[in-house]
Amino acid sequence: MKDDDKHEFLYTNEDFEKVRVFLNKLTGINLADSKDAMVYSRLVRRVRALNLSSIAEYLDYVAANAHEEQNFINALTTNLTSFFREEHHFKVLKDYLNETPGVKRIWCAASSTGEEPYSIAISVVEALGKFDTNIEIIASDIDSNVLETAKQGVYHESRIQSLNLSMKKQFFHRGTGSNKGFVRVVPELRRMVKFRQINLLDSKWPIDLPVNIIFCRNVMIYFNREMQEALLTRMVRLLPKDGLYVAGHSENFSYFSHIVSAVGKTTYKPA
Repeated sequence: MKDDDKHEFLYTNEDFEKVRVFLNKLTGINLADSKDAMVYSRLVRRVRALNLSSIAEYLDYVAANAHEEQNFINALTTNLTSFFREEHHFKVLKDYLNETPGVKRIWCAASSTGEEPYSIAISVVEALGKFDTNIEIIASDIDSNVLETAKQGVYHESRIQSLNLSMKKQFFHRGTGSNKGFVRVVPELRRMVKFRQINLLDSKWPIDLPVNIIFCRNVMIYFNREMQEALLTRMVRLLPKDGLYVAGHSENFSYFSHIVSAVGKTTYKPA
């Protein structure tokens, strides 16, 4: 049992195991042993909001009330992101767009609060020289809260401080008055991105074919190898032979050479 002198609400090892099992059932995510403190800090907000007395009582509440499942998922999913994170991928994207005619669709499979899909959209504009393209950018996430943030496209100005001045001027509007200190993605760029809530465990994904490029970065690390193989197989089936799959710096697909072949640093094509 955990040292509950440190906790406002009762929280046991059994509670943590129940969380792990239920989150895995809903999302396929495997929580490491080291995440027990994170679980408490995230779920305690829901315990307070619902005026409950313990983590166990909250887990019973989730089990009895399906509408709470989304709040449970939102609380426990991680949303670390930034504009042009792992910047080399966006150079690869621009080169691919310049070298590959007829690209129709790009899927960002873990869009979080929107920085990644908007970085993709900026790269499309820079590669093709215009906002009005025939390329559809689908940005999905399992977390409904981050999708709402992404749709708004509003960020603290510190989030874009690493971008060059011309990029800031072309793709963001600075807030004034009560919005001072914030920026918003310009409407032309927001219109390029279609946000959808998608659970990668769902049997069907609401995405039209063809999908030429998939960004699924630092997502597979949360699944066991069997689930990784199943998801990677499904995703690669959406790609044409010359399609591009972009993974994250923490992911290694050497076990899956029968599914994908490396073409660069954490970038792949169908095997």
